[in-house]
Amino acid sequence: MLRWCLVGAFALWALAAVCLLSLRWIDPPFTAVQAERRVQAWIHKKPYHKRYAFAGLDRIAPDLQHAVVAAEDARFYQHHGFDWHEINAAIERDLEEGRGRGASTITQQLVKNLFFGTGRSFLRKGAEFTLVPVAELGLGKRRILELYLNVVEWGPGIYGAEAAARFHYAVSARGIAREPAARLAAILPAPLKRHPERMNRYSSVILERMRQMGW
Repeated sequence: MLRWCLVGAFALWALAAVCLLSLRWIDPPFTAVQAERRVQAWIHKKPYHKRYAFAGLDRIAPDLQHAVVAAEDARFYQHHGFDWHEINAAIERDLEEGRGRGASTITQQLVKNLFFGTGRSFLRKGAEFTLVPVAELGLGKRRILELYLNVVEWGPGIYGAEAAARFHYAVSARGIAREPAARLAAILPAPLKRHPERMNRYSSVILERMRQMGW
């Protein structure tokens, strides 16, 4: 029985790895998070309207790209999928503060978003850990960032930079200005609870990080 469980688990991992590698050329039509939100809406009998339009990096303002990297993963271009410096810092903060804080990279968040949804478990973490190197090696930084910006949740039923810019600011992702870009990046940790116009303090922090990073 254990043998067949292991074989089944490996087969699922291999399928996920193949699907992940195929995203080098194919834009994902949906993600695990999107499916999860639709099921939740159905269970709770709430309306659900999905806004999702894939936009290449050349159609997303550099300020928005930079704001998201500064907010979510400042060492994105230096690490290889796992930011061990930030992980160690997070562990130290946890010990000092007595509560957990995340240190997930953009690559980790992308893998989770695509395949695992918002749930947490050791099994999911283990599978995510093995798929992150596949993404880094097979997709490269530019495609990882492009995918992340297009599938990340930016509000109820709002997925990706294009939908977010149009919903929150009535402009395209290419046309969004620097300050609104920082405000959009500021809601990513809790997109179902936060609103860009209320992110005064955190958006200022993001803008300062961008300046320090030369953007």
